[in-house]
Amino acid sequence: MDIRLDTGAFAAIEADALITYVFEKDDRIEGVVAEVDRLIGGRLRQLADSGELAGKSLEMTLVHYPTGLASQRLLVVGAGKPEKFGNAELRKLAGAALRALKAKSVKRLAFLAPENDRSAAAAQAITEGLIIADFESDKYKTEDKNNKEVESAVLAGWDDAGRGAAQEGLARALIAAGAQNFTRELVNEPSNRLTPRLLAERAEAMAREVGLTIDVLDEKRMAELKMGALLGVAQGSAEPPRLMVVTYTPPNWREGAPVIGLVGKAITFDTGGISIKPSEGMEKMKYDMAGGATMLGVMKALAQLQPAVKVIAVVPSTENMPGGRAQKPGDVQMAMSGKSIEVINTDAEGRLVLADGLAYARQLGCTHLVDVATLTGAIVVALANVNVGVFGSHQEFTDRLLASARAAGEKMWPMPVDDDYREMIKSTIADIQNVGSGKGGGAVTAAMFLKEFAEDTPWIHLDIAGTAWLDEAKPWAAKGASGVAVRTLVDFVMGFQ
Repeated sequence: MDIRLDTGAFAAIEADALITYVFEKDDRIEGVVAEVDRLIGGRLRQLADSGELAGKSLEMTLVHYPTGLASQRLLVVGAGKPEKFGNAELRKLAGAALRALKAKSVKRLAFLAPENDRSAAAAQAITEGLIIADFESDKYKTEDKNNKEVESAVLAGWDDAGRGAAQEGLARALIAAGAQNFTRELVNEPSNRLTPRLLAERAEAMAREVGLTIDVLDEKRMAELKMGALLGVAQGSAEPPRLMVVTYTPPNWREGAPVIGLVGKAITFDTGGISIKPSEGMEKMKYDMAGGATMLGVMKALAQLQPAVKVIAVVPSTENMPGGRAQKPGDVQMAMSGKSIEVINTDAEGRLVLADGLAYARQLGCTHLVDVATLTGAIVVALANVNVGVFGSHQEFTDRLLASARAAGEKMWPMPVDDDYREMIKSTIADIQNVGSGKGGGAVTAAMFLKEFAEDTPWIHLDIAGTAWLDEAKPWAAKGASGVAVRTLVDFVMGFQ
């Protein structure tokens, strides 16, 4: 989909549909919407007076062949209460509008921003909403495939004075939302079509495309590095593991400057191992590599946005299978850091591969760490599928990420990192065990396990188990992988000096 800015008269834009929005309040027809209403002979005022155009959130009112506009249709979307409206809602509104019009075979659309939403951030939010909404999850369908395609979109309402800022927001959105869709493509892939080796090939192709350096470690190199935690998970599968190291180095980077390490869990399929999962819903476990896919998407965006800080992504990838060589409950594995781990539950494998990933990131010189993983069902119990769970060892570092989440319109919620939880992962026969003792707090004890391997390095853990997958389509997004956290991490790194 081609997206561009048009600072000319919106009434003259030739499109299949022109989109704008109104709020749920007494006087809904105001500003640029009042100008639209005047051009089409007061039809919006009539609809508002009749109650049909109420402004309720994501309510759709479609006017065909509006006299006075070059567009063939006018879609007015409800924006809800103005005091609850921001760029996050604007992003969803734009996406919902595109999907509603796409279903009607609209190919060319224009989005008219009201006067109060003509900032660079608004242009970015609208563009991201359109790109994210245009993504479909039906890659392997041969019948009933959605072949409807939106070919172009125009952002309207800006004047020449605001063109530069809007163009900047649009350009950044093309990169960030494009990277988010790249992540969604990876997460949606069936596990037979995205093994660890195939994921590494996709990572290599992406790195070549955008000019990043990449190093892929095989099981022999992992053994040389003594990555016993990662190899312990991998030993049950016929598919060999891979660990991807993707590096972005800014042109003027100097030795001793901060280095951000992005560590992503990439279990391309998770049966639970010997502690096998119930069969119901297990097909979804192809999404257990969403953390790693997130980090690859972030690196794709950063290569194009060129931040001032060096970034290294470490993506450990394997399957978790119940083969004859699989690790068993009660086994003890030696992590790369030298810590011994008692494996109580083989389905708590993500923290094992991340343990070696975090240790390797530190060995590579990372001074700040962020890991992302579909780590625990416990975070779903705590936060449902609404918020990402955020755990951090350094408050200022964590607060910066939460600020980026708000800017990116992604819901994230801080969770405790308390030494009292450390007691729950003490083992009788090893240094630590891979699940907490007692009842409750599973997401927290998992985070405390990871903290052992971040050591004193500033560290943040994002548990995306409840938010990385949409079980049902939303008005603004297709069912399947969500690509959550990509935009947040891009914003976070871009603000890091």
